[in-house]
Amino acid sequence: MNSQAGEILSENAPNDPLALTNQLCFSLSVASRMVVQSYRPILEPLGLTHPQYLVMLSLWGSSPRTVKDLSSELMQDSATLSPLLKRLESRGLICRDRDPENERALAVTLTDEGRELKEKASEVPVIMMERLGVTAEQVKELNTAMHRMITQAEEASHA
Repeated sequence: MNSQAGEILSENAPNDPLALTNQLCFSLSVASRMVVQSYRPILEPLGLTHPQYLVMLSLWGSSPRTVKDLSSELMQDSATLSPLLKRLESRGLICRDRDPENERALAVTLTDEGRELKEKASEVPVIMMERLGVTAEQVKELNTAMHRMITQAEEASHA
């Protein structure tokens, strides 16, 4: 949807609680899809998809990590995460081995190549802020609002 279409829709039903453009779920869905799409040309030279980038961000923050820990932080089930990890391992960016502290757990560790990729990826946030026309402060504010919404949605789903 382009912004002109959004303006026309909202002008036609500014007070209609069931108007599509008045739905938070619609705005979040479209914004998410469009932002993730904007990452594609930035991540392609790094050889990463957006979901793989999220895994690498988590691992750059702390490695080794168990699959369970990664799954929890990324808010994805391990069945969704496993194929991502396999692809990252086949690219030589990570290693998956049994956790020495818990043989039932799988530990994910960055390889040297995976650690080196962090430096190449360091410009991604800056480039994305430029592409989206937002400042670091606006990103912080949006993240705070989104984290609050995530927490509220989690609580509502357990109620």
